[in-house]
Amino acid sequence: MAVRNNPFKPFTKKIPEPFKNKYFLTLTVFVALMVFIDKHDILTQWQLQQTLNKLEEDKLYYKNKIKEAHQDRVDIHNNIEKFAREKYFLQKSNEDVFIMVDPNQE
Repeated sequence: MAVRNNPFKPFTKKIPEPFKNKYFLTLTVFVALMVFIDKHDILTQWQLQQTLNKLEEDKLYYKNKIKEAHQDRVDIHNNIEKFAREKYFLQKSNEDVFIMVDPNQE
């Protein structure tokens, strides 16, 4: 039986030892699949986290708006005339209302 020369022998000698290990190669392929190709890859997880952060900000914003609306409701029940004058600039038929605007405040 004749021993054949492997034409890839010079190339395989140049490859470092860890890259020849089948367990290392399997682990590398598995990690690459999980990180880049999987349904739940890193990019998808990052986008989902960004969406979650935005929704949490919106939740805080709307909670504050609900608190303001509740406070306005309490103000209306306590003094409806004051609320109407301050919020909607309503006036009685025999009076004039002047609105003073602070130029420093937007």
